[in-house]
Amino acid sequence: MADGGDGGPGAGAAGGRVPVQLQDRAVWCDERFNFQATFLQCLAKHVPNIYSAEMDPLLEKQEEMVQAAILYPLECYLFGEDPDVFLEKLQQSGTSQLCGKVFKGGETTYSCRDCAVDPTCVLCMDCFQNSIHKNHRYKMHSSTGGGFCDCGDTEAWKAGPLCTKHEPGASGSAKENSECQLNEEIMEHSRRVFPSVIKYMVDMLIWEEEKELPPELTVSREKVDSYYCVLFNDEHHSYDHVIYSLQRALGCELGEAQLHTTAIDKEGRRAVKAGHYASCQEAKEEIKRHSENVSQRPLHVEVLHADVMAHQKFALRLGSWLNKLMSYSSDFRQIFCQICLKEEAGSEKPCFISKLMLWDAKLHKGARKVLHELIFSSFFMEMEYKKLFAVEFVKYYKALQKEYISDDHDRVLSVTALSVQMFTVPTLARHLIEEQNVITTITETLLEVLPEYLDKNDKFNFQGYSQDKLNRVYAVIYDLRYVLVSKPTLWTDHLRERFLEGFVSFLRILTCMQGMEEIKRQIGQHIEVDPDWEAAIAIQMQLKNILLMFQEWCACDEELLLKAYSECHKAVMRCSTNGRSREKTVFHLCGHTLESRPYRVSADPVSIHLPLSRTLAGLHVRLSKTGTISRLHEFVSPEEFQVELLVEYPLRCLVLVAQVAAEMWRRNGLSLISQVFYYQDVKCREEMYDKDIIMLQIGASLMDPNQFLLLILQRYELADAFKKIKPTKDQDLIKQCNVLIEEMLQILIYVVGERYVPGVSNVTKEDVIMREIIHLLCIEPMAHSAITKSLPENENNETGLENVIDKVATFKKPGVSGHGVYELKDECLKEFNMFFYHYTKTQHSKAEHTQKKRRKQENRDEALPPPLPPDFSPAFSNVVRILNCDVMMHILRTILQRAVELETHLWTEAMIQMVLHLLSLGLLEEKQQLQRSPEEEVTFDFYHKATRMGSSALNAVNVLMLLEKIKRVPQLEAQKDTINWILQMFDTVKRLREKSSLTTVTATSGSEATKGDESTQDKEKAERKRKAEAARLHRQKIMAQMSALQRNFIETHKLLYENTLEAQGKEDAIMEEESMSSAFDYSKIALGPKRGPSVAEKEVLTCILCQEEQEVKLESAAMVLSACVQKSTALTQNRSRILELSGDTLDPLFMHPDLPCGTHTGSCGHVMHAACWQKYFEAMQLNFRQRLHVEQIFDLENGEYLCPLCKSLCNTVIPIVPLQAQKINSEDAEAVAQILSLARWLEIIIVRISGYSVTNAKGEKQNLPAFANKGMGNSALEFHSILSFGVQSSAKYSSSIKEMLILFATTIYRVGLKVAPNEADYRIPMMTWSTCAFTIQCIENLLETEGKPLFGSLQNRQHSGLKALVQFAAAQRTTSPQVLIQKHLIRLLGVLLPNFKVEDTPSLLEVDMFHILVGVVLSFPSLYWEDAVDLQPSSISSAYNHLYLFHLTTLAHITQIVVSSATESPTAQSSDNSEEARSAQSFCREVCQYTSGCFSQDIPGWLVWDCVRKGIMPYLRCAAIFFHYLLGVSPPEELLQVSEEGQFKALCSYLSLPTNLFLLFQEYWDTVNPLLQRWCADPVVLSCLKGKSIAIRYPRKRNSLIELPEDYSCLLNQASQFRCPRSSDDEQKHPVLCLFCGAMLCSQNTCCQELVNGEELGACTSHALQCGAGVCMFLKIRECRVVLIEGKTRGCLYPAPYLDEYGETDPGLKRGNPLHLCRERYRKLHLLWQQHCIIEEIARSQETNQIFFGFNWQLL
Repeated sequence: MADGGDGGPGAGAAGGRVPVQLQDRAVWCDERFNFQATFLQCLAKHVPNIYSAEMDPLLEKQEEMVQAAILYPLECYLFGEDPDVFLEKLQQSGTSQLCGKVFKGGETTYSCRDCAVDPTCVLCMDCFQNSIHKNHRYKMHSSTGGGFCDCGDTEAWKAGPLCTKHEPGASGSAKENSECQLNEEIMEHSRRVFPSVIKYMVDMLIWEEEKELPPELTVSREKVDSYYCVLFNDEHHSYDHVIYSLQRALGCELGEAQLHTTAIDKEGRRAVKAGHYASCQEAKEEIKRHSENVSQRPLHVEVLHADVMAHQKFALRLGSWLNKLMSYSSDFRQIFCQICLKEEAGSEKPCFISKLMLWDAKLHKGARKVLHELIFSSFFMEMEYKKLFAVEFVKYYKALQKEYISDDHDRVLSVTALSVQMFTVPTLARHLIEEQNVITTITETLLEVLPEYLDKNDKFNFQGYSQDKLNRVYAVIYDLRYVLVSKPTLWTDHLRERFLEGFVSFLRILTCMQGMEEIKRQIGQHIEVDPDWEAAIAIQMQLKNILLMFQEWCACDEELLLKAYSECHKAVMRCSTNGRSREKTVFHLCGHTLESRPYRVSADPVSIHLPLSRTLAGLHVRLSKTGTISRLHEFVSPEEFQVELLVEYPLRCLVLVAQVAAEMWRRNGLSLISQVFYYQDVKCREEMYDKDIIMLQIGASLMDPNQFLLLILQRYELADAFKKIKPTKDQDLIKQCNVLIEEMLQILIYVVGERYVPGVSNVTKEDVIMREIIHLLCIEPMAHSAITKSLPENENNETGLENVIDKVATFKKPGVSGHGVYELKDECLKEFNMFFYHYTKTQHSKAEHTQKKRRKQENRDEALPPPLPPDFSPAFSNVVRILNCDVMMHILRTILQRAVELETHLWTEAMIQMVLHLLSLGLLEEKQQLQRSPEEEVTFDFYHKATRMGSSALNAVNVLMLLEKIKRVPQLEAQKDTINWILQMFDTVKRLREKSSLTTVTATSGSEATKGDESTQDKEKAERKRKAEAARLHRQKIMAQMSALQRNFIETHKLLYENTLEAQGKEDAIMEEESMSSAFDYSKIALGPKRGPSVAEKEVLTCILCQEEQEVKLESAAMVLSACVQKSTALTQNRSRILELSGDTLDPLFMHPDLPCGTHTGSCGHVMHAACWQKYFEAMQLNFRQRLHVEQIFDLENGEYLCPLCKSLCNTVIPIVPLQAQKINSEDAEAVAQILSLARWLEIIIVRISGYSVTNAKGEKQNLPAFANKGMGNSALEFHSILSFGVQSSAKYSSSIKEMLILFATTIYRVGLKVAPNEADYRIPMMTWSTCAFTIQCIENLLETEGKPLFGSLQNRQHSGLKALVQFAAAQRTTSPQVLIQKHLIRLLGVLLPNFKVEDTPSLLEVDMFHILVGVVLSFPSLYWEDAVDLQPSSISSAYNHLYLFHLTTLAHITQIVVSSATESPTAQSSDNSEEARSAQSFCREVCQYTSGCFSQDIPGWLVWDCVRKGIMPYLRCAAIFFHYLLGVSPPEELLQVSEEGQFKALCSYLSLPTNLFLLFQEYWDTVNPLLQRWCADPVVLSCLKGKSIAIRYPRKRNSLIELPEDYSCLLNQASQFRCPRSSDDEQKHPVLCLFCGAMLCSQNTCCQELVNGEELGACTSHALQCGAGVCMFLKIRECRVVLIEGKTRGCLYPAPYLDEYGETDPGLKRGNPLHLCRERYRKLHLLWQQHCIIEEIARSQETNQIFFGFNWQLL
């Protein structure tokens, strides 16, 4: 190897590449040299060195070496100057008008429904945001990848083709042709460089030799035995298969195998082993062997020489380089395209680009991506070359499609996916049809790729088909759709000729489908295996729009339409003539005769697939619509037409449907039922069922009406049924016959009455859609999406709904849940046709019921006659003749006669209904004709025929007489109104015929003509009214009884109902008045000597399991409430704080004021006996061990269960401890007040505590505060003085209550600290107080957020849960050692009394004062404990204890607020000089003094007071709740309503505080002064005041979910800019947004999985552990779904708070309508979080959607 360039790649840095650049450029610039040879030599020298380490490539180093050794010199030669400078200049001079951004999978694309030429025209996010379409009706979708942005393409948009970024004259988008021209020298260099680069690329990408390189790339050195075993991607083997095969074959670690597999999936191939040829070959065989064991086919493995691998890799790097270059200049693109398209002179070989296309299926994933991007950035950005590329594409179309169909990669990765970019451009599609005959090419390809599915008759038969192959064949069908998507406006002879050629070719496909997959009725034995039917129906669905588009194209041009009709007719005739060997038979009825070939659907083969006949029907309708039908005889002679043959096959199909309904084909299994369903379903009916009805209408218009009906009777196998009655006892046969008659009558109604088809009558498409919508809304009000799903879509996926919906319906907005619905306007109800042909049987009965019910409510008759149908167009005008022909009269008479003669088994009510409908249609038709023309011109004589006798026999009757008789048939009571309506119509027509009273008749036309039989009418009306009134009274009586029962039930089962009445207020008030009317003044104070009485009501509860009642008493067996304990961060002030995942070392006594994570206890309020609950829980454990899915729903190991009544998730029970009623003797209280001041009380406590310390030999005497010794006598006596103010013996709890106390406390400890249960742990009491305090704070926060009053507005479940929790927290102390409780108390008091300093006591600013308050109040009774006796303070003692403890805590909290929050300079000026402001000012002076001036005394008093008042409110509200539930003292009235001013005063009065809180300091100044000094001198306080650390400000901010943008596309925009922090590739991720903190995460991706305690967790799950203590709420942005997760194993999907304009959510963005934030729904989500109901919601969701193999939430 020559020495020249070795320094280059190694040096890597810019300086190191100068020698290479100069030397190489010098050679390359030499005009005489051969550029190609030099270029290849350079590559041969450098490439193998650069890409030498394929097993563990250093990508950055490789890139540096490539730049230095090859690309930099190449660019210097190409541009003639420094590449960076040159490209910067090019960039400045302007960009292309086309955007051309290529979409990655998952990226959001936008299409404008108003302006896009077709739905494939899309914009990228940036272009959309800067375009006019932003304000139009747009749709959003996630790209599957591979498409590109159409901004700038004038053919793609009817308006606004350019966004503001790409408009000429916009910054950076200068007009290309003037400023972007490259100079001639650069162009010349490009023409020299590009061919060599492109040839090298193509040669290397299609290189097949595994061991050798082309000779020009082989450097004269010895061949090294260095090979790679390369594994390729395929779509047959899963991730796990590949990992398994690699581990077994190569013996590598799991991690390494995963890395290989991820790389293979991303790039398409990967070297998995390096070494000598033999070892690589061995590895290859091993991998194949192992993979074949797992799956049917082996993995694709090759052994490549290291140099081959290196050059192929570099070829792709050159592809990316060219791709970048293309974006700079149009000239580069044009030169590149010219070279790619240039064919070698005199050679048959394809050009470069065709070579690559043809090789596409053999390339690996990474190479395909580079190639396709290069085509996008070059050919598709230049219209002229796009056209030339399209020509090449069509030239090799068949080969490319065949390669794709046998390939196994996704469509996105195939070059065939580019067809949509060319075929949907109208001018290009036109050019390809004319010049390249593209329609014929595509249809021939279709026939060529499906030969194995043709049977001996050349008909398709898809038995045993391959789903994957058919899915690939659909791609060809899509291409046909793309070509036809925009109709030509200008027809040339050449275009006509080519299109017709394509159409005839397409008819060949339809010929193979006509009559395919014939079926025969099974008799006797049930079919053994259901045949495959899905493929045929799926192809029919795919072809539906193509068939319609072909018909539309034909209809554009008269000449073309006639020729196409003629060709189609010939094709139908060719298919119909087969099997016509049988002799004709003759059938007589009513003097009419029909000759026809014998055929029975029930015995002979029949097919549901008749696309040829249906296409002919479509063309016939278009002939009629355009009026061209008059020239039809020129193309198809009447003799050739043979209308009976045309009708035959569609008629057979309809008979098949009728027989399936009659259950005659039961033994043919489900496949037939499914086919019949799709035949009439909205997805297929336009080209199946609807066209069959049209074909029957064509038959009715061209055949003799009697002949037509005879044919129908014969095909329905009902000839005998209407000839004579055969007596038969077989009930099944009679039922079958009746159903067939009903089905036949229905078809006759449709043939005569269904005229809403443009061409059959003179209606527009809008009329048709309006009628569809009216009939859908006659069933019930419907959501927009439901209506859309029920309407057929056109080729642009539009239903036309929006254009007409407002004319027929009004929109009703949704509430907080559910969706908006459309309701039909009243004036449209008259359009209702009970026998609408698109109704299913269920819809028909539902609509009939709804409409009759409505008419009943309006006190109108229940007749639902048909609306007046539009007139048939001339070509179809003869259809109405079948109404008044003899056979029809015979059918109608026969059925009515049977009903009159009461032969109940031979008729049904439905049959009579249809006969009445047909009569109505006949009368309406005659009436309409008489009103329009003089009588003598009207040949339609329905009235005459109906009133004529059926025969000359004596007992003969006419239809009119039968109707009169039928009115009296009791079974037909429901049809009475309809019969009356028909009789009046007969009368109306008669009068019109007689020309009498014309004027009055016309006035009473339609359904208002109800004056006929007045006396009987009135009687009937009066009778109906009387019945209705009687029924109403009866209903009223029943309702009264029911509500009485209901009230009774609610009384007896109070707790089952969540009354949101004031849970306490009313009862309390009544009790007070009874018990203590004298002490009324004091009754609303909770603390101190004036404490009001406890309201201890007798509680009798009913167990929801055994339904027995029991009074709650201390000594009784325990009753419990089902409850759920969970960790919560709902109140946190600092989400960045790292949470301890395990609480083994955590000390939970002090809660940080951040409230980073608390333990919340909630209850559903349902009561059980403890014993019943234990039995229930044990039974659950036994029950669910066998069931698989339960692990998903609840974790029995951790005590979880579902509440037996409401199915809420619970994990424990709260014992219900009764409230101990306590009264205070006011005289005693006043006596005590004289002696027990705060100072004295403190002395007594300190002595008591010191005494305990001495007894416990702790020697803490030196800790006594200085003032404790003042005026003290014998301290031994003083030890007991705490008892002198009143004691009583402790409450005695029953053993079962104690057991439950321990159980619940242990659960709180286990869940709150995430540790194993341990009943003896010293932290159990701390956790009990903590959950009590935290739950109260959560409820206070919730009430404030919702703007509800503090008392009286809690739900029953919250009220009973809180009451039980507070009483439990007070009682729990008795189950722990009192010494332990005392220790905790001393530590808690250490915060309030700093001279009590115990080690590690936190500073004043590091604790939450409410938690301290709850802790000290609940632990204080432990000071009364003596060895011998179990005592507790009396009412008076505890009143003072509570008062002083609360006052002390409040003083500390005020200091906390002043120090942390009252430090801001005032923004507003106020000269408030109130008493409070003055007190605040003097307090600040003291603080300033004690903090050595750190606290500024300049802050105005009013501001300090304002801060304190606002800051202390949450604390006072929590304290009021706590003391209310602890002591049972009723709160003041003001706290039962919402009022800011009254609330503060009421709280102060209830809690025995002065309204000027600073007076507390003055009152206790001597005692508090030393405490204040110590509080202020704390180093943490000083550090905070100096600004070195930050303290929590009060009031704390109320948490809410993050602010979401109004418009959903803003979120999508954010997601599109999201880049995964841990992944370097630009693959689209699944971004999710945490709604708690706003973090954007990369979900369901291996790159962001984390190891937590040895477990792999997905990004969301691990984020939830920190952000929400395991419970969290995410928004999946690309799917518009909310995900709720809890822990590692549970989660559920929840509707997102974004709605479209129709009030509906759009999960998965399937509909793609613009979405906007619904505040109410977002608030509902917020409440779900703040009420701690997320876990409950997940459990409910998982209980209702029991999935046996659920989603792996752990990896979310």
